[in-house]
Amino acid sequence: MSRTSPLPIIFTAQSKSHFYCRDAVCEFVFLNGCVPLNPFRAFDYFLGDRVSRDVVRQGNNNLIRICDELWVFGHLVANGVLFEIRYAQSLAKPIRFFTIENRARAIREISIADLKFEPEVHSTGVTREELFAQISAYQSSHPSKDTDAKQLSFLDRLEE
Repeated sequence: MSRTSPLPIIFTAQSKSHFYCRDAVCEFVFLNGCVPLNPFRAFDYFLGDRVSRDVVRQGNNNLIRICDELWVFGHLVANGVLFEIRYAQSLAKPIRFFTIENRARAIREISIADLKFEPEVHSTGVTREELFAQISAYQSSHPSKDTDAKQLSFLDRLEE
């Protein structure tokens, strides 16, 4: 008989450059007592362009809206992941950061200071220093189950 007790639902954000780690990411979330909502599992990579990418992005945004937390995997933040972080923050969702590996047990939590940004994030002329200056970490009013989650606050300048 399967259990029916609710588990926290986690939207997993990661760069497409680590697409191949999607199973390890989902395993990691399950091992931490939560249910993963992984966009690469839900929609593959834009459903192989069978539908408009904007519709798939809208689907991702709906998943973020119904999740309890957003967990970002990987030191390298892409512009799409930056948008997901920003959107989750606007919804007052707790946000946590982790390494990304192809084995779930190798994944570790990291701090905001460990993040780097993919080149397309900087193509708008925003430097790494400016990105960090525009991100303020503060104690979440919606703490994670196991740790005090950090939320991010972004200035409006980082529109996608």
